[in-house]
Amino acid sequence: MTIKMKNATAMLLTTLLAGPALAATCDVEIEANDAMQFNKSSIAVPASCKQFTVKLKHVGKLPKTAMGHNWVLSKAADAQGVAADGMAAGVDKAYVKAGDARVIAHTKVIGGGEADAVAFDVAKLKAGEAYAWFCSFPGHSSLMKGTLALAK
Repeated sequence: MTIKMKNATAMLLTTLLAGPALAATCDVEIEANDAMQFNKSSIAVPASCKQFTVKLKHVGKLPKTAMGHNWVLSKAADAQGVAADGMAAGVDKAYVKAGDARVIAHTKVIGGGEADAVAFDVAKLKAGEAYAWFCSFPGHSSLMKGTLALAK
């Protein structure tokens, strides 16, 4: 085998192996714990995705009545109002005001050892817009929050 053939074979192999790694990932896993923390602070949503799924897992042990968590997405400018209205909505409505048009997506409230997921239409996001996600369980949104952006 010539050096050119070896190089070409190596390049082809590298390209084939890297292919799946370069594909857009249209989901993310986020963990919440009993210390009122998420394990991520930002999410980049590939513009090539049609749907994006957030998988929330509560890795703590406390029940949802004591240390429940959810994941709520809105425009950053709307986050404080969404969180305040969510607290008033109560646990039966997952601390999200019914019919709140400012909410792009949200999970249910989960307790220790539980998980939930939500998928949303990426077309609802606009490039350059600032989005925030947070836990709307009363008192949690000031610590449990992050940013989301539409990536190119």
